[in-house]
Amino acid sequence: QVKPQFESRENRKYGIFNAIVYRTQVVAGINYFIKVQVSDAEYVHLRVFQSLPHENQGPRLAGYQTGKTRDDPLTYF
Repeated sequence: QVKPQFESRENRKYGIFNAIVYRTQVVAGINYFIKVQVSDAEYVHLRVFQSLPHENQGPRLAGYQTGKTRDDPLTYF
């Protein structure tokens, strides 16, 4: 659901966009930290915020880190 947001910020399209692993952080909603494969050897880390259900808002791309590898640890940022 956040692929179009990420592509818009990066100003490019990705043929591959596969979530590999994720972590969560409970705040006033939930932060999802997601490692995403965007090419054979290129990965990005996304921070996606999902607000509380009563707010009726979809997931929002809150931040991201590019230039990651499959072996880079997924950390909070």
